Amino acid sequence: MTAASSKVAEGGGAPPVASQAVSGRALGFAFAIAGAVGFSFKAILVKLAYRHQVDAETLLALRMAFSLPFFLVMGWAASRRAADRLSARDWVWMAGLGLFGYYLASYLDFLGLDYISAALERLILFLYPTIVIVLSALFLGKPITRRMLAALALCYLGIALAVGHDLDVSGTVQEVALGCALVFASAVSYALYLMGNGQVVGRLGSSRVTAYASSFACFFSLGQFVLMRPLEVLLAQAWQVYAYAGLMTVFSTVAPVWMVSEAIRRLGAGPVSLTGTLAPAITMLLGWIILGEQIGLFQLLGMTMVVAGVMVVARPRR
Repeated sequence: MTAASSKVAEGGGAPPVASQAVSGRALGFAFAIAGAVGFSFKAILVKLAYRHQVDAETLLALRMAFSLPFFLVMGWAASRRAADRLSARDWVWMAGLGLFGYYLASYLDFLGLDYISAALERLILFLYPTIVIVLSALFLGKPITRRMLAALALCYLGIALAVGHDLDVSGTVQEVALGCALVFASAVSYALYLMGNGQVVGRLGSSRVTAYASSFACFFSLGQFVLMRPLEVLLAQAWQVYAYAGLMTVFSTVAPVWMVSEAIRRLGAGPVSLTGTLAPAITMLLGWIILGEQIGLFQLLGMTMVVAGVMVVARPRR
């Protein structure tokens, strides 16, 4: 009997390897939850920045300008570890993924947040797995089962209840409808990114895909700003706008990406995806505490229905 096993037999504690495995899983769950909080905090920071009369194009350009150096370093590090070089076709894929997944999805989301609550925005974005199901059925011929149909109905009924709450609070039908449409379009764009991502990530690696697609998104956002606004606008914002853009870069962009990657490495994709279901509740709570957004019964019920429906859709078929 080894010293470690005799120590266990005598009630002296777990073997070091088992103890390290437990602590590694605990750290993985901590990373996953912290990543979910970071991503959820983005909508709160956008709302806070809007209080200082900044527009979506300028705020997004600031966020992307601050994020670009981090993504370039990530891409350089990932390329050093990779054995193969990217072809011209691979670069086109990266540009396309950056266009849909990080630039267009972010821009539409920023626009929508000017009209609806942070809690409703997060619920609508959370629908992206259901959108992937529908797009896969339309373009890839994948069947939608009765279980999936029931889950889809549950999700969108939940969204209807949450929209009703925002209408009751704001009382502006046109603005809520426009905000919902913009954020839903953001979710569709992100779903398209996920479908395209699956075509290349296995071959090129998630680190390179994330880093280079994000870098392209930064260039797209900065290019859009140059076309739509004079450069002086970027330099003439209140200091709070720069502070919120910096916080968004660190705590809602770069850090969550790294933490979720670490969590997946330690736990696997399944458990980490489950922690993502905390996002709507986290955003709702943060919106109430920081922004003073009201929480109503219909909103809580709608959130519960959407989370339940998404969990059914995301559960693998047996």
